[in-house]
Amino acid sequence: MESKATYLTTAEAAAYLRLKERKLYDLAAQGVIPCTRVTGKLLFPRHSLDLWLMHHLEGDRAGRRAPPRVLAGSQDPLLEWAVRESGGDLALLCHGSGDGVRRLIEGGAMLAGVHLIDAESGEYNRPERLGLSAMGDLVILRWARRRQGLLLAPGNPLAIRGLADLARPGVVVARRQPDAGAERLLRYLLARQEVAAEALRFAPHLALSEDDLALAVRQGEADAGLGVAAAARRQGVDFLSLHWEPFDLLMRRRDYFEAPIQRLLAFAREPRFAERAATLGGYDLSELGRVVHNA
Repeated sequence: MESKATYLTTAEAAAYLRLKERKLYDLAAQGVIPCTRVTGKLLFPRHSLDLWLMHHLEGDRAGRRAPPRVLAGSQDPLLEWAVRESGGDLALLCHGSGDGVRRLIEGGAMLAGVHLIDAESGEYNRPERLGLSAMGDLVILRWARRRQGLLLAPGNPLAIRGLADLARPGVVVARRQPDAGAERLLRYLLARQEVAAEALRFAPHLALSEDDLALAVRQGEADAGLGVAAAARRQGVDFLSLHWEPFDLLMRRRDYFEAPIQRLLAFAREPRFAERAATLGGYDLSELGRVVHNA
């Protein structure tokens, strides 16, 4: 009988895949099939088995040029650290969510970190809104939920209490590039608060990453800006929480099984990964690894 558990035992996985248990052990030992070891026993994530099955049913790996081992898209402090620590040989090219989507479509990246809100529905990372409807092998995995809010100068000398205060005379607001997830979220939140973006005084130079924005606030180039809690803590600025958002990893189904991605996901299950997330602050890892979309 088919199990509905999130993780399957060896016997359950073998029955699900219609393989002999010995064959399944061999595939796991060779690193061919996704699995994890808990207290000496193998467990098989059900969603990963589904992706593995679809990948082998397609049978089209040989006909496609492999993308470069690049993680593009939005900068995330926890993801950035995990990539380095996992030893997956992924190069970081984090120029914003919109840039990551473009590179994924064009074959210029293996993986893209994205947090793009749809202004009409309030939903995140909808493939049809990102121009990804034609990508028939798109997979979206949840990385984390992150706390977004206002990054403020240490001690909050201007006593900024919310988005409406950003429109006060003399307040300078740091901003990200137009297709960055944080910039889209800022405009969404301003609209909900009925604060006109045109009423804000923006800093003359764009912040191209979370850390750049936090540094602009810390160094006095801006009084406030929208960013994640982890960047605020890392750069020593104040943080005013406004919003929880999902941060997802986008990839082609076939690339899910490549060594860099598998190493990254395996590392994310280690205790020190959760410890790092707690140290950085502003992360909810309860949905990490969940398949949000599987074309």
